Amino acid sequence: MADESTPHPVLIPGPDSRSSRLAVAPSRRVMVGGLAVLGLAGPARAQTPTAAPEPKGLLAGPGKVRFKPEPAQETAIWCFDGKVTPPIVRVKLGQPVRLRLKNTTDKPLSLHWHGVRNVNAMDGVGGVTQAPVPPGGDFLYEFTPPDAGTFLIRPLVVGGSSEPAGRGLAGMLVVEETTPPLVDADLGLVLQDWRLEGDGTLMPFGQTSFAAASGRLGNLVTVNGGPVPQAIEARPGSRIRLRIANGCNARGTRLRFEGVKVYVAAVDGQPTDTFEPLRATLPFPPGTRYDLMVDLPDEEGAKASVIALIGSGLTLASVTTKGDKLSQKRPPIGPIGENKKLPAEVKLQNAMRRDVVITGGAFVPKETGDAKDKPALEPVYTGDPKKVWAINGISGAIGQAPIFTVKRGQVVVLALRNDTAFPQALHLHGHCFRLLHPLDDGWEPYWLDTFQLLEGRTARIAFLADNPGRWLISATVLERFDTGLWTSFEVT
Repeated sequence: MADESTPHPVLIPGPDSRSSRLAVAPSRRVMVGGLAVLGLAGPARAQTPTAAPEPKGLLAGPGKVRFKPEPAQETAIWCFDGKVTPPIVRVKLGQPVRLRLKNTTDKPLSLHWHGVRNVNAMDGVGGVTQAPVPPGGDFLYEFTPPDAGTFLIRPLVVGGSSEPAGRGLAGMLVVEETTPPLVDADLGLVLQDWRLEGDGTLMPFGQTSFAAASGRLGNLVTVNGGPVPQAIEARPGSRIRLRIANGCNARGTRLRFEGVKVYVAAVDGQPTDTFEPLRATLPFPPGTRYDLMVDLPDEEGAKASVIALIGSGLTLASVTTKGDKLSQKRPPIGPIGENKKLPAEVKLQNAMRRDVVITGGAFVPKETGDAKDKPALEPVYTGDPKKVWAINGISGAIGQAPIFTVKRGQVVVLALRNDTAFPQALHLHGHCFRLLHPLDDGWEPYWLDTFQLLEGRTARIAFLADNPGRWLISATVLERFDTGLWTSFEVT
């Protein structure tokens, strides 16, 4: 996982961060090439009291794609509806999501709606909030998202998440605002990576050495299931909303932006005052999402890039202006609105406080003698391959008791301590939280549900436990999740 100098975005105030939303519709929509967007939920239809509309189907099954040129063979993957492109499910705020997952793979499945403050039975953790969907089975996901935003769809079965995600199952859920900001294009990008052998096949799954170290880092990166960079064309002067999500099994990186000024409008699906990323970079661990607002240059042929800091830099998407300049004048980019369903402040005075300590994984042996010109030492793990990681001394397992129970409406402060040799990307289910300052004298000015905690560090998060049910605190590196890096708490 890429080294992160900070575990969260660092902000520079954006222009006119209090400006009102735009009120004039653009004259045309920009045609965008290279992006396949699948809308699985259409406009709401009139319903009778006795019948609901038939849910849309989402078929998870085997497929093939050519990642390497011949003579390498096609790669056997798993995908939705026979397409390597991850589906992008779009609904309006207030509309229900009704999707029937049909499992035609040979392994149990469930789908976690990563970041949705869902009803507990629909959170999609196989073995905890629902029974895994067996091969040949199906399950109806039916819920109305409480918040607008950008969310991930990830397989999440206790002990069996890495393989379905590593074989390609991923998607995005977009819940559009009642009055969305006016843009010329609203694009979704899902980052994935794949661990391929030389002959184009996927490397076998279940390797403890991966789980105990940095996870199953791929050697091929795709965006929306296709090769990078993803090519996008738009008219000069266009305003674009770019929703970007890290759906990788394990790869964390940083995003850098070149050729254009980018403003962050939402983090992990929740709106924030727009800000410009410090040094034009953002941390991007697995599970993280950003909504970015971009005004493209006025001249034709201008280029802008989204780059992942992998190796010397890997361009994920490249935008080129083409055609006549859009003549419409717009106010400066401003906030996309606020989520009034979240508390204006988190009152810490009477909070329930708990420690959450992460241990386990591989260790790096100490150098002996003269280290000059010696190769870097490999991490070593010895122990139970099903219990590589632990939280508060216990590896996550079906049936274990929650680490705490809290009454609904109580504020909770968790002190998360990473006593391992690796950065840890963590996700809070069913809620979103504030990342507290070290002295509990304030918090970062955005809501999160996923963040990265560096090795040897402690961070404190605060949230209002307002969603009843049993919820996970889990690793977003799925090999770690499969080998014990999760726990749960209960809201009654």
